[in-house]
Amino acid sequence: MAGNSQRKGAIRKSSKGNPTAGSGGRVRRGLEGKGPTPKAKDRPYHAAHKAAKRAEKDQARRPKRRTSSDAEWVAGRNSVVEALREGVPVTALYVGEGAERDGRMREAFQLAADRGIKLLEVSRSELDRMTGGAVHQGLAARIPAYEYAHADDLLDAAAVNAEKPLIVALDQVTDPRNLGAVIRSAAGFGAHGVLIPERRAAGMTAAAWKTSAGAAARIPVAQTVNLVRQLKAYQEAGCMVVGLAADGDVSLPDLDLADGPLVVVVGSEGNGLSRLVSETCDQLVSIPMANQLESLNAGVAASVALYAIAEARR
Repeated sequence: MAGNSQRKGAIRKSSKGNPTAGSGGRVRRGLEGKGPTPKAKDRPYHAAHKAAKRAEKDQARRPKRRTSSDAEWVAGRNSVVEALREGVPVTALYVGEGAERDGRMREAFQLAADRGIKLLEVSRSELDRMTGGAVHQGLAARIPAYEYAHADDLLDAAAVNAEKPLIVALDQVTDPRNLGAVIRSAAGFGAHGVLIPERRAAGMTAAAWKTSAGAAARIPVAQTVNLVRQLKAYQEAGCMVVGLAADGDVSLPDLDLADGPLVVVVGSEGNGLSRLVSETCDQLVSIPMANQLESLNAGVAASVALYAIAEARR
């Protein structure tokens, strides 16, 4: 019947799944937009975002700088005076109660005062405990834990000065005095740092500091968990790796790699270079000697090689 709104199908009901149809709501929401366009690095499929993610992973893989496990002690009047004279980074001087004030003690006090090092008086028993029972003669100096550089920092040091890298790496050198001597030579002949293994090698102890004659404060020393792997990383970065060996294929004066990016590997006096390190080197270099039975310790060998390289680079 016409006009009968009660008959079935006379009224068109809206769909439950589309409540905004006919109201314009959907169109309005589409026109509102989604806010400002995200930065390129925040868009998952943008190249800048992927590059940022790669950089984060690289940074996470790069280990933090390591420090030696604990502070060290220099015990004894002569040793303390020598450490202060050589610029070892002493943080405090400890004097035993009732210790006799002789000339060495007074010199230690004066050197400490000149460098602003605090002076503390403790009981004899406390000084025994702190120095682990060493013969301290009533005087000891505290040296802070050494902060090692990262191996890549040595390349960065060369890049900052727009210079070709020159790095000294030590293999199986366990005498801290040899380490100190190498550091001193490296600083004197323009090297950008010294690389040492984390295990089975000398570290930056008080003896190494003292032998370096203060050079350890001017040149970075880096530690690596795996020396062979790090040498290969240096090779990938464009450095040639040469090892000092008595039976080397090339004599040091004939080394034609000296003026390029270079890593010089020095082994111990007794064992020389380890097999894997020797196989990793691009070239093995010998130092000419008047007598084949003579040998040089690591500190002297490094000094001779660095001098020759410095001369070739001039």
